[in-house]
Amino acid sequence: MTVSRALLAGAALAGLAFVWGGGADWLVGHGFAAHMLRHSLIVTGIALAIAAALPAGWRRAVPPALAGAVIEFIAVWGWHLPALHRLAASHPAWFAAEQASFLIAGLLVWAGALHAAHPLIGAGALLLTSMHMTLLGALMVLSRADIYGGLHGTLADQQLGGLIMLGIGTPVYLIGGLWLTGLALTERNAAEPS
Repeated sequence: MTVSRALLAGAALAGLAFVWGGGADWLVGHGFAAHMLRHSLIVTGIALAIAAALPAGWRRAVPPALAGAVIEFIAVWGWHLPALHRLAASHPAWFAAEQASFLIAGLLVWAGALHAAHPLIGAGALLLTSMHMTLLGALMVLSRADIYGGLHGTLADQQLGGLIMLGIGTPVYLIGGLWLTGLALTERNAAEPS
C-alpha cells in the first residue's frame, strides 16, 4: 500500500471513529442535525477517502458510476422516509443497517465516479447525486412541518439538518463533478493534434 493510500485509509477510519464515536453529537448536539452531519460526512468525505484508497483490483469490481448514483439515491431517500427514519432512530440494529447502507452507497458513488471508463461518466454521477442531495436538504429546510413528528426535537432542528446536508453534500459532489469534467477536457485537449 502506498503512503497516500494508507493516509486516505487512515483518514477514513478516523472519520468513522469520529462520526460513530459521538463527534457529530458533540459538534451540533443530539438530534436531527447530528444525524445529518453523520450522514453527510459518511457519504461525502469518508466514502471518498475509502474509494480513493482502493487498490486497483477492487476498483475493477465497482459497479458503473450511474448505478452507484442510483443505489445512493435509493439509500438516502429511503432512510429519510419518516417510517424508516423512525425505525433507525429507535432500534440499534436498524441504525447500524442505515449507517452501513450510507457508507456502502457513498462508496459505490465515489468509486464508480473516480474509476469510470471516462471522467464525464463519473462527473454525471456526481452531479446527479449533488442534485438529489440538494433537493432533499432543501425539502427539509423549506418544510413548514416537522417531517419526523418530533422524533429529533423541533422543526428548527430539522431545518438545521437540511442546511448541513446542503452545506456539505451539495458542494462536495459539485466540486467532484467539476473536477472530473476538467479531467475530461484536459484529456480531450491533450488528444487533439497541435
